Amino acid sequence: MMSELYELPDGWEWKKFENLFTITSSKRVHKKDWLSNGVPFYRAREIVKLSQNGFVDNELFISSEMYNSFVAKYGVPKKDDILVTGVGTLGIPYVVKENDKFYFKDGNIIWLKNVNNTNSKFIEYSFQSEFIKNQINSNSGSTVATYTITNANNTIIPLPPLAEQQRIVSKLDLLFSKIDRAIALHVSNMEEADAFMASVLNDVFGELEEKYEKFSINTIATIKGGKRVPKGHKLSEEPTPYPYLRVTDFKDYGTICTDKMLYLTKEVYEIIKRYTITDEDLYITNVGNTIGKSGIIPPELNGANLTENAVKLVYKDKNNTSNKYMYYFTKSSTFLTQLESATMQMAVPKLAIMRLGEIILPFPNITIQQKTVKYLDEISQKIEKVKQVQKEKMDSLKALKASILDSAFRGEL
Repeated sequence: MMSELYELPDGWEWKKFENLFTITSSKRVHKKDWLSNGVPFYRAREIVKLSQNGFVDNELFISSEMYNSFVAKYGVPKKDDILVTGVGTLGIPYVVKENDKFYFKDGNIIWLKNVNNTNSKFIEYSFQSEFIKNQINSNSGSTVATYTITNANNTIIPLPPLAEQQRIVSKLDLLFSKIDRAIALHVSNMEEADAFMASVLNDVFGELEEKYEKFSINTIATIKGGKRVPKGHKLSEEPTPYPYLRVTDFKDYGTICTDKMLYLTKEVYEIIKRYTITDEDLYITNVGNTIGKSGIIPPELNGANLTENAVKLVYKDKNNTSNKYMYYFTKSSTFLTQLESATMQMAVPKLAIMRLGEIILPFPNITIQQKTVKYLDEISQKIEKVKQVQKEKMDSLKALKASILDSAFRGEL
């Protein structure tokens, strides 16, 4: 790391965190002591939410008596101390506020106790810089990524005098507030584009319902489930002729992400080879929090095996059924309302094949289906172009923030 250090302006110094803070973690709180009310108890995920949103709907608590004992014996985070996530999404900082009252999970979070000559907001900004991120990622390990107390002690930061830290923070606050407002506007534009597409779908299928006869899904298609990998066998990252499609591979806009595709061995494929899918079928997830996620696979994945957490629709009359029409139907409120009623609410929500089959839809002749698809395709493509422009502008703004941060920590702001 020392070879990567760049020249600093006069008055700046390279400092290790161990020379700026007392770095520690919390004392262990056993699961048996977690409560449903009392003093908030934060894990790394809550720190991420606090950092991003400034608030969190907490799920876990400890008793006031336990909290008071920690205060007396070990102390608790105070104003301007910094908590940094050490698991999950690494290196997310949260600066403790004056009236914060909470405790946090040991091993999940690194506690930087603030000392003189550092501005907490300056340190918080440093964790967003590529220079610090690179150190965290390079030290996180290859098996289970973590940011430990040892890693934190050895983290190096370019540190100006306190007055300069405060000036840089003020400048960053001003610039980033403007950039964040612009990013929020682009996010809003993308959400409005999605809302417009949803409105179009609802209008189209509402009109079709009024004009054409309705049928249940099971009169149009046979619904077939996927299959889990047999016990004792594992999926492989090494490509084989037998891709296995998981729910995590299903994109929000109805196709497949192949970036992290997993595969079956020939041995396993021979065991579950009947549970495959083609681009003539429609997949629909039927287990978990993504129930109803639907789509059509690309032709190059024809014959891929399908997860047990999804089903496929195999049409009884393919010549008179548009797969894309059925896909668009699954994006409409007509489908989603019935889906919600059909889903069994349990610890892990589940949609039975029989209940899915009972969902009804307007089913005109193939010519009307194709005209509907053509119209919706045109609208969808225009909306995707709008969203792509918004995304590119957002990416540019995020790159600008990164560039400003880099300048700030080189003393060039």
